[in-house]
Amino acid sequence: MLDWTDRHCRTFHRKMTKHTVLYTEMITTGAILFGRGDYLHFNQHEGPVALQLGGSDPQALAQCAKLAGERGYDEINLNVGCPSDRVQNGRFGACLMGEPQLVADCVAAMKAEVNIPVTVKTRIGIDEQDSYEFLCALIEASHNVGCDDFIIHARKAWLKGLSPKENREVPPLDYPRVYQLKKDYPQLDLSLNGGVKTIEQSLEHLQHIDGVMIGREAYSNPFILNEVDEKIYGDIANTQSRHDVVRSMYSYIEDEMRLGANFWHVARHMLGIFQGQPGARGFRRHLSENGHGKQADLSVMDKALSFVPE
Repeated sequence: MLDWTDRHCRTFHRKMTKHTVLYTEMITTGAILFGRGDYLHFNQHEGPVALQLGGSDPQALAQCAKLAGERGYDEINLNVGCPSDRVQNGRFGACLMGEPQLVADCVAAMKAEVNIPVTVKTRIGIDEQDSYEFLCALIEASHNVGCDDFIIHARKAWLKGLSPKENREVPPLDYPRVYQLKKDYPQLDLSLNGGVKTIEQSLEHLQHIDGVMIGREAYSNPFILNEVDEKIYGDIANTQSRHDVVRSMYSYIEDEMRLGANFWHVARHMLGIFQGQPGARGFRRHLSENGHGKQADLSVMDKALSFVPE
């Protein structure tokens, strides 16, 4: 979710669910330790929030984990699943699946610095290394150093020959393999990721595993999060409308613009709120065509909302 789930996006998503754990975009150790910006900044109202780290140097990951723990993050997640060329060149992401002991060393180093959970997100395999035994070896190595929580993207990654986009769609999903992992390691907390588009599908998966991570669908069709607290966590139903959710962001947008943010920095994450609804295309078009300029403000959002019947 690089460039997607930033703090503005997470603030927007939090308007629809109190309980869902929100994840940052993957942030590299180099960006945190040597970058010019404050890559660890997040707002307390976003919580619970997990920091997703990209890296392969145990010492650097440990430094970042310590900083994140001091900032108040609820979880540190090591990404061992991203197939991007940018990630491979840095020797992290999915290519790390080929080095289970290094992954374990990274997990151990981070756990030594924090009291919050350290988790691992991985694919089920890479390239020709896609046997069940290969996946188990990775899981066992990290479990042996104290990691009990894994998020499994239920398709393997092709590191060569497929683009990151193709890697999200071409390799077939293998949910039964994730279910089998839970049967063989019942002591672990295992969540499933990949291809989940509805709350109903999530409930079906939860008959077999402990959690579900939704990525692209939660971004392109964010209003599904409005059902999560009731249907997944058993809380009272959210009665707010899509219009209510959009307007609940107004004060946040105004505050951020006073601090120097551009209107589009926040508004771009809200394009999918009316997906499937009458007038959604007009809403998206107006926001996309008029939200970029330096003069864009909430009047652009008001006009965009006028395309969608309440």
